[in-house]
Amino acid sequence: MRIMKERVLSASEFKAKCLACLGEIEQSGETITITRRGRPVAVLGPAKQPIRKSPANSWAHKGQIVGDIVNTSIVWEVAGPE
Repeated sequence: MRIMKERVLSASEFKAKCLACLGEIEQSGETITITRRGRPVAVLGPAKQPIRKSPANSWAHKGQIVGDIVNTSIVWEVAGPE
């Protein structure tokens, strides 16, 4: 189990180091709390990645059987390197 430490930056420090902070968040996945006058005003963290799902039945009705699929005496030719 990985213990995440909370990083806290003032708004002015975040402004000066914004791009570096984004890189750190991207690499570590940890959040940064941004404060103004010592009070938290925002929490910056990694974006949630959408779950990629394959579309159901995406290949349905796209193929066609041509000929005898039961006969196993067919010899297949494979093109070799030229």
